[in-house]
Amino acid sequence: MTTAIVWFRRDLRLADNPALVAAVEGHDRVIPLYVHAPDEEGEWAPGAASRWWLHHSLAALDKGLRRHRGALQIVIARKRAPTGGGGTLGALREAIKATGATAVYFNLLYDPAIRKRDTQVRKALEADGIDVASFNANLWCDPWEIATKEDEPYRVFTPFWRNLRTRIDAQGPLDEPSPLRLEALATSAALDDLALLPTLDWAKGFDEWTPGEEGAHDMLSLFADDAVGHYTSGRDLPARHGTSRLSPHLHFGEISPRQVAERLRAHFARRKNAPDLEPYLRQLGWREFGHHLLWHFPDTPKKNFNTKFDAFRWEKRDAHALRRWKQGKTGIPIVDAGMRELWATGWMHNRVRMLVASLLTKNLRQHWLLGEKWFWDTLVDADLANNAMGWQWVAGSGADAAPYFRIFNPVTQSEKFDPDGAYIRRWVPELRDAPGRLVHAPWEDEKYLKASGYPPPIVDLKASREDALLAYQHSKSV
Repeated sequence: MTTAIVWFRRDLRLADNPALVAAVEGHDRVIPLYVHAPDEEGEWAPGAASRWWLHHSLAALDKGLRRHRGALQIVIARKRAPTGGGGTLGALREAIKATGATAVYFNLLYDPAIRKRDTQVRKALEADGIDVASFNANLWCDPWEIATKEDEPYRVFTPFWRNLRTRIDAQGPLDEPSPLRLEALATSAALDDLALLPTLDWAKGFDEWTPGEEGAHDMLSLFADDAVGHYTSGRDLPARHGTSRLSPHLHFGEISPRQVAERLRAHFARRKNAPDLEPYLRQLGWREFGHHLLWHFPDTPKKNFNTKFDAFRWEKRDAHALRRWKQGKTGIPIVDAGMRELWATGWMHNRVRMLVASLLTKNLRQHWLLGEKWFWDTLVDADLANNAMGWQWVAGSGADAAPYFRIFNPVTQSEKFDPDGAYIRRWVPELRDAPGRLVHAPWEDEKYLKASGYPPPIVDLKASREDALLAYQHSKSV
């Protein structure tokens, strides 16, 4: 009789879980273990919104395991452990000693601090005589598997996608292993012991989400039944659910890209007028590109990918402007709608993410790191790879980035993608009854603006655009 530990991290599902499948196939008993050690992730420990999601996702995983007459085992890592090593290593060693486990299986993560920790854990356990096996569960391809003809990492998305696209069709998901012969620890922490839920009444609007494997597949079903059919035209319209909204489920590994692609292909396999799935698959490709960049350029969450931006003149940190931006009180309706949606739901439409980031980094000329940190704390889909890539893309300092001189005009963007102001009216109730164009630019009628109680613009859009371009020209000459 052999026993193995399956070390769950951000792979919180039973189906298409290669570490779980391998452990079940190779051993008589399996211990499903979650080790809580957020300090080991450094400054990128999960933010408040992510902790809320993690709590509910772990509860959902435990519910799934209980269908197999077992339960998720939870250990809170201690700084010092009786078996030595402390932290995650010490927790795993204690679990191994208590159960007689001979192997540890886990699925890979690609964040720099976690990579370093996992390498240390693997080396130490192997030195202890424990078999350790790791797998790719959350990407189509590991970041090091995709390279240019010169064996260099990609810096531009389109050729990266061409390469990746040739590899994904043959990849099918793994079935949920059955039977699961689950073992338990003598003692396991309770989920509430992790203190993941916010102490403030902040996440009350998060009830539109259903974290967990079942919730992920329900969300995918909604997308397959409706939005994917008009994804190309609908994905930029924030007033409607034109996107998959799978990003938090993908981040926490409640569903995999393989499962998503397989389900969509199967859903439309026998339909004559099936929609083109390529635009959506390409968006999943951007997610992979973000992890490709993070693996090869691990400093990108903190440093400019394009070092020429090191000379750029950012404005001094403006606490007042930052507070208005975070609270959705900039006086720019589409921006405020997005920031209020973020605070209420832990999510923001991708088109609007670009607009709020452009206002912060270009019109206000606040450093992109300030926005990245706020998103990290408030997004339920906060992902180090994609958060860093997204902010640097808008700021102009990233890989395959939008040129700095592409400064989004929030009024014209709002008129184009929220023409009747439905999105703005939902999240900015001060403008619910705004007539015509005023819902996009209420300052154009001073009398109406004063009566509405909505704040005046935090910045002159035209003048701040010109100032940003002058700063950019200056940095180029340095």
